[in-house]
Amino acid sequence: MSATSPETFGTTRTTRPARSSLPLLRRLLALDAAVTAANAVAYLALSGLLGRLLGVGDGLLLGAGAFLLLYGAGVGLLASRPVPPAPWVRVVVEGNLLWALACAAVLALGVLEPSAAGWVWIPLQAAVVAALAVAQNLALRAVLRGPGRS
Repeated sequence: MSATSPETFGTTRTTRPARSSLPLLRRLLALDAAVTAANAVAYLALSGLLGRLLGVGDGLLLGAGAFLLLYGAGVGLLASRPVPPAPWVRVVVEGNLLWALACAAVLALGVLEPSAAGWVWIPLQAAVVAALAVAQNLALRAVLRGPGRS
């Protein structure tokens, strides 16, 4: 099976993926991995300090940091592929959207009672994650559309 075969790329089309769109998709995945890993390291290394600053429990930050470290590594691995498999890119897009929605939900439902800094940070990082998801989805659609398709 080749890297551009329909089975690998998650489509039944017989055309090759749009090569010009692949670098953008891979860069967006790499950016996602880097931002996620940076958050993970900060949450793990500075959970007490950030917990006090944001008004959330340090245990929550430790758990989120551990999850984000694994998630970021997976996204980084996907970004390193010459042609990231479309089904896995979709998992990343949907995971990012779920993260953004979960952040909004915990604030809207009063699950957390963050400090003023937390009220700024939580929606801000959710917006960044949602923007990455939208950009990744658009790049994936361009790749799947292939050359000469609109």
